[in-house]
Order: sequence, then structure tokens, then C-alpha cells
Amino acid sequence: MKKVGFHIWIGLASVALVAVLSLQTFSHCQIPCGIYDDEMRFTMLNEHIDTIAKSMNQINELSAGEPEQNVNQLVRWVQNKENHADAFTEIVTQYFLSQRIKPADASDKNAYQKYTNHLVLLHNMMVHAMKAKQTTDLQHVDALRKLVKDFHNAYGSH
Repeated sequence: MKKVGFHIWIGLASVALVAVLSLQTFSHCQIPCGIYDDEMRFTMLNEHIDTIAKSMNQINELSAGEPEQNVNQLVRWVQNKENHADAFTEIVTQYFLSQRIKPADASDKNAYQKYTNHLVLLHNMMVHAMKAKQTTDLQHVDALRKLVKDFHNAYGSH
């Protein structure tokens, strides 16, 4: 009987582990498959920004009312904002920084300048996504919109 219980526990633990690990598989692969859709990623970044902005506005609106009556909705909007800030950062790090932006040799001044410009823009995007996650200050949304536009222009057609 003890062995059967142990095997069931191991089976359930294995299923739980697979379920948790599968949550992380939504991002594009990190094998050299060569299948990239940069424009879709820019669309996704902008959609995450729109959702963060809507979440911030809803949080501010609900907070102005009677918070004790709106606590469930407040929690949901905060979680939504944080999830979209995380998804935004995931695209910046796992897609652009890990897979699309290639290091440039410092001896090639133009290529190196382009590379460092990309890094600075992406880092600033990550910082403002973090600040958007921490606050309801819409200035971070405005900064994200500008940074995504600037990065899109600097990135060009890769």
C-alpha cells in the first residue's frame, strides 16, 4: 500500500511539474529555427502597453470609490497590470535581447553604435515596464509608447 501511495504522489508531482514548466513555453523558442515575426512582437508590445494603461485607469477609478466594495476588482486589475508588464518584459528579454539583437564588434563604429542604441532602448523599456508594474503612474505608459516607437524605428527591418 505504501508503494502505491508513493507512486501516486510521484505521478501527481510529475503532472504538477509539467504544468508549471509548460506555463513558461509561450515565448518563442531559443533554438536556431529562423522563424521570427518582429512586427507581431511590436504589435504585442503595444497591446501590452494598452492593457497596462487600461488597468492603471481602472485601478485609479476603483480606488477613488469605496475600496472595500471594490477590493476584488482592484486585485484583479492589479494582477492584470502586473501580468502584462511581465509579458512585455518577456518579449524584450527573451525575444529581442536573447534572440534578435546580435553583439557588434567595437571596431565597427556604426554597427557598435546601432547595437548600443538597441541595448539602451531595450533596457529603458524594461525599467519603465517595471515601474509601470509598481505604480499607477501613466507617465511610464507614455514612456513605454515612445520607447517602443523609438526602438521600432532604430531596429528597422532586421
